[in-house]
Amino acid sequence: MTLFNQERMVYVGNEKGLKAGNGFHYYNPDQVVNGKKMSEWLKFSVAYWHTMDQRLVDPFGDGTAQRPWDNIEDPMEQALAKVDYLFEFLDKMNVEYFAFHDRDLAPEGNTLRETNQNLDIVVDKIVAKMQETGKKVLWNTSSLFTNPRFVAGGATAPFADIFAYSAAQIKHSLEIAKRVNSESYVFWGGREGYESLLNTDMKLEQDHIAKFFRLAKDYANEIGYTGQFLLEPKPKEPTSHQYDTDAATTIAFLKTYGLEKDFKLNLEGNHAYLAGHTYEHEVRVARDAGLLGSLDANMGDKLIGWDIDEFPNDIYEATLVMYEMLKNGGLPTGGLNFDSKPRRQSFDMQDLFFAHAAGMDTYAAGLLVANKLIEDRVFEDVLDDRYSSFKTGIGADFEAGKVTFKDFENYIIDKPQSELIAATKSGHLEQLKSTLNNYIYTVLGR
Repeated sequence: MTLFNQERMVYVGNEKGLKAGNGFHYYNPDQVVNGKKMSEWLKFSVAYWHTMDQRLVDPFGDGTAQRPWDNIEDPMEQALAKVDYLFEFLDKMNVEYFAFHDRDLAPEGNTLRETNQNLDIVVDKIVAKMQETGKKVLWNTSSLFTNPRFVAGGATAPFADIFAYSAAQIKHSLEIAKRVNSESYVFWGGREGYESLLNTDMKLEQDHIAKFFRLAKDYANEIGYTGQFLLEPKPKEPTSHQYDTDAATTIAFLKTYGLEKDFKLNLEGNHAYLAGHTYEHEVRVARDAGLLGSLDANMGDKLIGWDIDEFPNDIYEATLVMYEMLKNGGLPTGGLNFDSKPRRQSFDMQDLFFAHAAGMDTYAAGLLVANKLIEDRVFEDVLDDRYSSFKTGIGADFEAGKVTFKDFENYIIDKPQSELIAATKSGHLEQLKSTLNNYIYTVLGR
């Protein structure tokens, strides 16, 4: 079978012109950036749910996607055929990794036993294709949100049978994680939240999901699965309030329940928008806490209030996110998973090709600019100067833990306002933004 007429995607720079689709313009897998190949920094991953399953629906319209496997009527035959298409797509895109939910792969049966049997048949084929091609699983996860049984959540459901089903489903999903040797395992609480406090015991539900996570870690240890556990924050949609609203809330949850040693964060650009943050803000919060695990490479539309999962094309955002990643030393067990889908009007197979290539080039370009910013200490020197007063005098004494409020009062009480104003400095933000522009223009100039 053949998805595309093009040859396998390779780096061409501007050799074939500037028009998209003729090769990568910035993503050069073998180019060394700060001591490592670009492919080592940028562990790109194809999201099974969007690339193979997404019908390009929106809240007001049915799906428009046109896919070659649509004509296969038998659900299991279709599921197996999609595995072949996926691995051809990975090869043509020159991508090493992919990610999936359990329910992306195979149709459900009437019981969990039947569902697991269907799933195992498809996973058998995936494992065989991985052995044949050398492709890898960045992370896998479970869907505890699609089926109507999860109407009130999975691990936070007020119904013991649904909680039990969720636990059993995760058990099998972790067994699959070990089989495919996934580098991480993600928990995305799609419905782990509430619509109204009027019928919600919020403390009980959060206690339950914390115990759920501990049981999951215990079982992973039991079966010898060593992948990194990740939580993925999102503020709303479909629930009014999700318990993992943003990076800071999720970190607070982990520390409240003593889970921070076993979990890190998987962060998504579109979710940052919905939380009222920038993507780089969320990544900085996780990095500062030592809990940055992996990234979902997508973006949202600031004018649209839902999770549109657009392929990334904002070079400013990509540069600042890559800056944080480089300062983090990379993503040892994580990568950049394209939790992204083409727009509803981009409905043919070719659009999947163009969309992934655009996202890969955007983050490759961002990596190059971010690396140059770090080499030149553009932001570091500004920060050193701005906070320099904490390196001498009363500021240094404070950092060393040598002063009290009384000491601060004695130091400051007779200083005139003119001296206090003179102690401040301009933030020169406009200059910094212009400098960022200049680095983007210069580093990416051809």
